[in-house]
Amino acid sequence: MSAESVVYYLKRPPANEPVDETEWLFSALGQFTGAELRELLYIAQEPEFFETMRAVFALPEQSRLVLQEFLTSADPRPVNAAIGPDGKCVLRHDAPELPEKPRLKIVE
Repeated sequence: MSAESVVYYLKRPPANEPVDETEWLFSALGQFTGAELRELLYIAQEPEFFETMRAVFALPEQSRLVLQEFLTSADPRPVNAAIGPDGKCVLRHDAPELPEKPRLKIVE
């Protein structure tokens, strides 16, 4: 079941199927492992989670794919987000922090 079909189905069930929300829900939940369902429940409790997900899915497909690629890249550096003066959201990986060089203390 794709995200689009879940969102569509939540808005209204297909007209040619009887409305049995419990059966539909168990069918949808059966596609995930217990660990995935617990993770989803945990994450869904974050403030503004559903609003954020709705905004992500409202993006044009190409923009959503670019965002997904950026967020799932194997780059271990932290991600910073900023809104530019033109209103664009700019995401970037921080430069890795270099360890400070130890300072030598000369003792006479």
